[in-house]
Amino acid sequence: MFKQLRFSFSEAIENIRSNFFHTFLSILGIVIGVAALVSILSLIDGMEQYAKDQISSTTDLKNVMVQTQTHEVINNIRVKKDSFGYLQYQDLAELQSELQDQAKALLFSEHNAALQRVGDSSQVAAVVTGIAPDLPTTEALKAGRKFDASDYSDQAKVAIVSTKLAQLLAKKGTVDKLIGQEIRHQQVAYTIIGVLKPGKTPAPTLFVPISSLPAGSLAQSPPMCILEVNVVEDVPKIKSATEAWLKKHFPNKYQDFQVMSNEFRVDQVAKGFLLFRIVMGMIVGISVLVGGIGVMNVLLISVTERTREIGVRKALGAKKRDIMRLFLSESITVSLLGSLMGLGLGILGTSIFIPIIKALTQAPFQAAYTWNTLIVILVIALLIGVVFGTFPAIKAARLNPVDAIRHE
Repeated sequence: MFKQLRFSFSEAIENIRSNFFHTFLSILGIVIGVAALVSILSLIDGMEQYAKDQISSTTDLKNVMVQTQTHEVINNIRVKKDSFGYLQYQDLAELQSELQDQAKALLFSEHNAALQRVGDSSQVAAVVTGIAPDLPTTEALKAGRKFDASDYSDQAKVAIVSTKLAQLLAKKGTVDKLIGQEIRHQQVAYTIIGVLKPGKTPAPTLFVPISSLPAGSLAQSPPMCILEVNVVEDVPKIKSATEAWLKKHFPNKYQDFQVMSNEFRVDQVAKGFLLFRIVMGMIVGISVLVGGIGVMNVLLISVTERTREIGVRKALGAKKRDIMRLFLSESITVSLLGSLMGLGLGILGTSIFIPIIKALTQAPFQAAYTWNTLIVILVIALLIGVVFGTFPAIKAARLNPVDAIRHE
């Protein structure tokens, strides 16, 4: 069987060589269609990769967020719940133990408040952030110290201030002198133990251990938990484990929590580009269809020109399937040739388009060539060869040998 197929394809190649210019003109539609398809798919793949890179650079895809839903929808109206569950400092330790070393948990609660430096009647507005187990890794100290484990276990009334808040509190003085002074929040005096360097916190911010905040304050601004997963591939597993832990520890309040990850943004981008890829593929497919008709045309002409040859083959014992195999092999070879030429033309065209796109958009954009594109081109070549070569092959196989030999 393999030997027969090899013989059929070798004959097909020989026939194409003897009528190359005629064959090339007939498959020009395939060449143009496949070139356009390759260019579009590679550009779309490049756009998708660029979008994913942009999402990754602006959003940490390794984060899983646990947030309290303080409102519910009743009769299409959003109303605040009378009571709801929320995470506290002691819950953080249990969740971290459940996840072990697969993720690092950070719990924080934010609310705006008016603060007063003890001994000064003027007020300063700031963002009060209760946090555990420590400051974000993006923040560095200019003076003083960070929180330690005893600050959380003892519910110590200590605080760290951002650069902007320190400037407002110190006024014309030196911010380093704020260490050891007290600042009042909700009638509670917090001792300043640290001042941050300028960094990721532009707004005036007061950081305190979340365990030092009263329950009423946490109920007003329920804490959010961010789980920074070590390996991005483990995000779905950590998300599922967190949901299971919440069901176990908050059996009656589980519905108050929402567990989210940033994967949905990547999924949305992928779905959008998939839709774009399908629509553009269907439009370009018209050119490929025209190319398939060209293949059928060249094969029908070949059947007419080789009628006597077909008659002789049949007279010498060739069966219908042998004739069909011969012409199907030629059809597949012709469509494969056109697809490969279109692939080369598409890559060449893309290499010309990319510098133009970069010059116009000033974006670090590159085309992406994937195995999916090559597989699509191969499938197209086979489908065109089989679909548009079947009718000429059947027509050749059905020729009467006597009439075929007498054909002029």
